[in-house]
Amino acid sequence: MTESIAQPIAANPMKRVLAIRDFLLLWIGQNTSLLGDQFHFIAMSWLVLKMTGDPLALGIVLAVGGIPRAVFTLIGGAITDRISPRRVMLTSDVIRLFISALLAAQVLTGTLQIWMIYVYSFIVGVVSGAFEPASMSMTPYLVPSDDLQAGNSVMQGSVGLIGFVGPALAGVMIAASRDVKNGVALAMAFDAITFIVSVITLWMMKTGGEVIAFRTSGSVSVFESIREGIVFMFKDPALRAMFILIAVANFAFGGPVVVGVPYLANARFPEGAAAFGLIISGYAGGNLLGIILCGALPRLSQRWMKVLMVVMFAVFGIGLGALAWIHITEAAVLDMFVLGVLNGYLSILLITGLQHNTPREMLGRIMSMVLLANLGLAPLSQAIAGVMLRWNILALFLVASGMLLACAVYLAVPKVNSLLTERFLSESPEEAVVTE
Repeated sequence: MTESIAQPIAANPMKRVLAIRDFLLLWIGQNTSLLGDQFHFIAMSWLVLKMTGDPLALGIVLAVGGIPRAVFTLIGGAITDRISPRRVMLTSDVIRLFISALLAAQVLTGTLQIWMIYVYSFIVGVVSGAFEPASMSMTPYLVPSDDLQAGNSVMQGSVGLIGFVGPALAGVMIAASRDVKNGVALAMAFDAITFIVSVITLWMMKTGGEVIAFRTSGSVSVFESIREGIVFMFKDPALRAMFILIAVANFAFGGPVVVGVPYLANARFPEGAAAFGLIISGYAGGNLLGIILCGALPRLSQRWMKVLMVVMFAVFGIGLGALAWIHITEAAVLDMFVLGVLNGYLSILLITGLQHNTPREMLGRIMSMVLLANLGLAPLSQAIAGVMLRWNILALFLVASGMLLACAVYLAVPKVNSLLTERFLSESPEEAVVTE
């Protein structure tokens, strides 16, 4: 049961959640840290390329960090449910603070070697795998149930904005330095400073799931906790259907966008790399608008939610498939902007629905499985997209489009539609009953 939270009086739900002390601390700390993450990513990528001149080395660094990040999400979810989201986040940020500071010092002194970067990337990947399910589990402990959607919109909207402007700011900082080494070291140091802010704000918070973790922590092992979470999800019809839906949609959408869009930009659009940047920016901008709209607009009635879910997935399928025939950059940007709006709106609805209707003692594990459905399938989707592009561009986008349209057809089945909408998207989610 959620701790009692005094709700400040404010007409706008987004202003209401930002008036909550602990949520405001979380928002400030995590967004500051996220900005630092953007600096870390750009600086690390540039450093590896400057040190080795080999794009394969950069790919290995990303893989060494990305694979354990995906694998450790399940372990991170189980640990979150045992010791609380706030404590997992605090521990993770302290470790990443130490690594960022160490990287800055070694770059500045010229003592950093490529094998050290592999080690640091692996450690950060493991720690991030534990951090992310804890981060996704945090908001329900801090805001009232009625304002959970607004809280998620505030957090995810900031993520979208920082992801849009952060890399550019990092690039300017590094480029402005006369010495690349000094620029990279400065970016790493800035990342470390942002972690200090995050650690302080997490430390200042008064709650973060400790009461629930204390009540539910038992003598079972972490791996037994993971098994319990998997069994819980797949025994619950609504959770199982939602997990499968998210996994299929992410698999269908991820590869064609991450691999297919840059390929199209290079092969088809005369603007080349500029077209790629514009298309991705269009999607990012649409995603941010969708997140904001979901938090600001009133919740739709259950009847309209049933229709909206089907229409959204149908538009996803049609829009992604349309890229196979689009030859004008502006049209591709508009197409991806629309898909971004839908993705931003839908992601907040689904995250909020899952948070509302998952028992607090299972929240970390369920969020970790949702993350795994995304992170775990991303490399496979991207690899298959690369193979299919060598064979036939049209086939890639048509197969991906067909998978998303199949999701729309699945959602149109009355029994499935009612099960998911009434459980995760109802006007009164606190009244939903969790299947045992």
